[in-house]
Amino acid sequence: MKKYALYIGRWQNWHKGHEWLINQQLEKGKNVWVAIRDVEQDENNPKNAHQILMELSKEPFFMENSDKILISIIPDIESVNYGRGVGYDVIYHEPPTQIAEISGTKIRKGEIDAAGQKTYS
Repeated sequence: MKKYALYIGRWQNWHKGHEWLINQQLEKGKNVWVAIRDVEQDENNPKNAHQILMELSKEPFFMENSDKILISIIPDIESVNYGRGVGYDVIYHEPPTQIAEISGTKIRKGEIDAAGQKTYS
């Protein structure tokens, strides 16, 4: 049975920071489960979960790693909880500054592109 490193997010918009984060486990030979939170559409979430699922499945990163990545939609969550001895780790990945500065909000506002480069209008 396969084990997966779980990443939960809205993934709006897919960008280089997301790719960096998921690569932290892929580069260790791990399988990754990308869980898309089914959040209500609003200014910060302009796309629904099904649109995100379709977009991610067409991203070159996902296509190149399709044998190692599972993508699915999960209900919106308010917390992730665990008890002692649950058999898995909770891991925080500290991104480098140039990756940490990339955000879907900045992309949606047209301030940067998906690679984190400033856009000039």
